[in-house]
Amino acid sequence: MRKLNNEELTRLSVEDFKQANKMPLVVVLDNVRSCNNVGSVFRTSDALLVSKICLCGITAKPPEKEIHKTALGAENTVEWKYFETTEEAVKLLKEEGYRIIAIEQVEESIALNEYKPEPGEKLALVFGNEVKGVQQEVVDLCDQTIEIPQFGTKHSFNISVSAGIVLWDLFNKLIHTAS
Repeated sequence: MRKLNNEELTRLSVEDFKQANKMPLVVVLDNVRSCNNVGSVFRTSDALLVSKICLCGITAKPPEKEIHKTALGAENTVEWKYFETTEEAVKLLKEEGYRIIAIEQVEESIALNEYKPEPGEKLALVFGNEVKGVQQEVVDLCDQTIEIPQFGTKHSFNISVSAGIVLWDLFNKLIHTAS
């Protein structure tokens, strides 16, 4: 078997990406401190046609050299908006008809593998700070929470890994509910 080169991958151009139908998913980053994590979320969001990213609080925003290092240009394709607080972003998304879901370990959270989105539902996924997770005040504003099942000694994934797992899972579930 032969590894494909970039030209053979038939990726969208930046213009085609901006015109493409996106998934009904918005990512909300709640005070994510690492620019590398932010860049990684941009790159994953580009790959999975996420509608937009809300950068909140201390979360860095483009243009930023350290974001670009991991985003590799996805910060120029995925729509994004900055908010002073995560609460402000969540309230606006609720007004726009999004179901707000914190990705967090809380009482009565739903395991990711058990979560089933409703057909046509717009989802906003809140990912939290590397140390403190999603702020309790933000969790209180959410419609529900999803937790990624874990079985080892550690209690959490890196935020960019969490985003990759959850976005891939929901991308697949949304593709199947649309068909």
